[in-house]
Amino acid sequence: MKVIVNGKTTDTEEKNLREFILSRRLEPGLVIVELNERVVKRDKWPDTTLKEGDRLELVSLVGGG
Repeated sequence: MKVIVNGKTTDTEEKNLREFILSRRLEPGLVIVELNERVVKRDKWPDTTLKEGDRLELVSLVGGG
């Protein structure tokens, strides 16, 4: 299926948000996810089904000094 991630169309086989984040090799504890303009809490990721055309915004937190 095709979803839009940070403005770019992406193909994915993953069925839920948690699988999608892990497939992209992102650290779940350091990512904020917005799905169709709504922030999704991390504990809801396994139950959040992805659908064709969903719009995701992924923000990775990075430390530095």
